[in-house]
Amino acid sequence: MSDFTSEAAIPARGPRAPRTEFCVYFGIIFLATLPLAVLTWGLSALKSGSLTDKGPIARAWSQARIITPMIFSA
Repeated sequence: MSDFTSEAAIPARGPRAPRTEFCVYFGIIFLATLPLAVLTWGLSALKSGSLTDKGPIARAWSQARIITPMIFSA
């Protein structure tokens, strides 16, 4: 039977990177992916003839959200 009343029963997570460091890396990666996102957005807008796809900011943001955690999990 487990005792959930004490904090010792909660498994400890490993050391976590500070939030500030994550935000700095996220910002750098976001700025690095922004030019390519603008380019791909523009090309897809020319190809399809409409601007209804995700905009370049949303594209760069999603790429940064994918890449940054990979750096911290390595």
